Amino acid sequence: MTQHSQSPTSANVGERHVQNVLGTSERASRFYRDQMLNHLNPAMRDFVSEQEMLFIATSDSRGECDSSFRSGPPGFVHIIDDRTLAYPEYRGNGVFASAGNIAQNPHIGLMFLDFSRHRIGLHVNGRARLMEDERLRAHVPDLPLPQIPGQKALMWIMVEVEEAYIHCRKHIPQMHKGGSEEAWGTDDTLRKGGDFFGAKRDGEYWRERGTRGPDE
Repeated sequence: MTQHSQSPTSANVGERHVQNVLGTSERASRFYRDQMLNHLNPAMRDFVSEQEMLFIATSDSRGECDSSFRSGPPGFVHIIDDRTLAYPEYRGNGVFASAGNIAQNPHIGLMFLDFSRHRIGLHVNGRARLMEDERLRAHVPDLPLPQIPGQKALMWIMVEVEEAYIHCRKHIPQMHKGGSEEAWGTDDTLRKGGDFFGAKRDGEYWRERGTRGPDE
């Protein structure tokens, strides 16, 4: 969807081109008209406040993309008002790929997916900026406090909502929540997943051969 207009019914040129080629322009226009808002209505705000996970998409100033995942207790994504929300950046691998992209390019895409209760999704597109915890908390006194040891926000990503629309449940699988223990703030390698994909091992193998990978 577009992130270049305040109007939730305007599509970008690429969208319209593909719709014309595939003959879906009329169906897409109905979707823009009936399902897209430029704010969060009460049902959307309630939905976001229930979620424990969030998928985000950002890109840098050259358009190089990154996708990432965030999680926390219900309400960790805080609704400030119907056009503004904020989510915390917790301690992680220290790379800050998403925050780095936002520092260069404010456009952001959020995807909330409920796999267990409602089995539905919500897209939120908008513009983001980085905010220090103390600075944001001074203006938003009901900003949530850490509920779990080690779960302290290093910063907040504040998002100005430009588009909000449904992701249909047709292909969202039904899942059941497990009871695994969270390990916020841990540096324990195994509890963080270790070298699950063998990247460290592969990197060492190729560095010993003076190359970064099999194509070099």
